[in-house]
Amino acid sequence: MSEHLMVFPDRDDADRIADDLRDEGFTQVRVVREALAGEDDSDDHDWAVHVREAMVADESGAVAHGLRERFAALAEEHDGWYDPEPRP
Repeated sequence: MSEHLMVFPDRDDADRIADDLRDEGFTQVRVVREALAGEDDSDDHDWAVHVREAMVADESGAVAHGLRERFAALAEEHDGWYDPEPRP
């Protein structure tokens, strides 16, 4: 199982990217609202796209590496950031 987290400042970007990934056939894709650490204002949130891919068994393999590179570039392209090792 391969897990990835991309965080975006804009919900529309997160929703669009999640829809595109679902259309590509990724196993599990969901958008979640992420409160910024230390922020009390309920308006200060980012939008995370959490991807779990069951078809990638080897986290050290070329496919997993390629996904990490792709998701990092996608996050950067939309002024977000990428977490290669999301923890629940």
